[in-house]
Amino acid sequence: MSVTSAVSSDKKVSSKVAGYGLFMLTLVYAFNFVDRQILVILQEPIKNDMGLSDTQLGLLSGFSFALVYITAGIPIAYWADRTNRRNIITASLAVWSGMTALSGLAQNYSQLLLARIGVGIGEAGGSPPAHSMISDYYPPERRATAMAIYTTGLHLGILMGFIVGGLISEFFGWRIAFFSVGIPGVLLAVVFYFTVKEPPRGQWDESVNMAHKPSLGETLKHLSSVRSFWYLALAAGATSFAGYGNGNFAPSFLIRNHGFSVGEVGVVLAIFGGGGGMIGTFLGGYLTDRLGVRDRRWYVWLPAAAGIIALPMGFPYLLLDNTTVVIGLMFFVTLFLNTYMGPVVATCHALVPPSMRAMTSAILFFVLNMIGLGLGPLTVGVLSDLYMPHSETMAYAMQC
Repeated sequence: MSVTSAVSSDKKVSSKVAGYGLFMLTLVYAFNFVDRQILVILQEPIKNDMGLSDTQLGLLSGFSFALVYITAGIPIAYWADRTNRRNIITASLAVWSGMTALSGLAQNYSQLLLARIGVGIGEAGGSPPAHSMISDYYPPERRATAMAIYTTGLHLGILMGFIVGGLISEFFGWRIAFFSVGIPGVLLAVVFYFTVKEPPRGQWDESVNMAHKPSLGETLKHLSSVRSFWYLALAAGATSFAGYGNGNFAPSFLIRNHGFSVGEVGVVLAIFGGGGGMIGTFLGGYLTDRLGVRDRRWYVWLPAAAGIIALPMGFPYLLLDNTTVVIGLMFFVTLFLNTYMGPVVATCHALVPPSMRAMTSAILFFVLNMIGLGLGPLTVGVLSDLYMPHSETMAYAMQC
């Protein structure tokens, strides 16, 4: 077969193989966010044990994690465009899960920070190769739905992390919670390695040169001429800023302002936060794939409209006293804010050749996570400390 031709139909992976691969990638992504977000539900007991400030919490769950995550993501994605992506994901899963378990042994802020940095390095190898594999499992007209299904793993992970982390922390302490979610991830890495098949690169893309492996410079040069990619990346970053800034401090907000226990917060946020996110993510991909058949601009229009709808809902729930209304608004804000990921990733992959997809995802996540994960929680933490004299300090900070 010519290196410039599409993969022949007899070499394409079956729908069964693609479906199982997507299922396992989604499960791995769920573990990615269990291990990433469990710190969010545990940060109040950790703060009390170690005497931390909200700024330090913002650094732990946001900026320091994001810095190593995005820095490691570029070289790992470069590697993923050249070597076996399944193996990279396997190793990454084992590393971040092991470092999550080690977080339970931390005796001070510095040790916990180092453990979380290790988690960030491991998790950097998760999504870019996974995005690339999914684009080789599915044709262009089904990718937004496939990416949306994959991204539901994010919210499944948040749901699992909040419930497991909250309940285990309440009964056994935050250290046992870290052990409980870290160790199973190492076991999942073994299963993933032996059961998931690497799909042929570019099998759904015609006339692609799979022999040429573009450098980071070539990828950046290509993307520099595609202004729509940068518009999408910045818009995703702004949405992520609101999502991470509010989401990472939602447990603290409910505990401090509404008197919830850690266990209660875990269950509430799992159902209404994680559930709303899963529904929004799936609908975003599913609807854009169907509307996009008539007009490709729906891949941008739908998430933009959803973000506009979410904005006026975000302010009231931070100021109201009625807990039922607060949780209800939180559900809908989370639902609408999370419609963007499937359409954005699918559109970005449509703008580049298959050999640039992992790197393109890494660059997209570099922008998204530096703005969202890096600055969102840190901004809320710093503002919360500045507003310390006020009783509604966390609500004020989250509004900003």
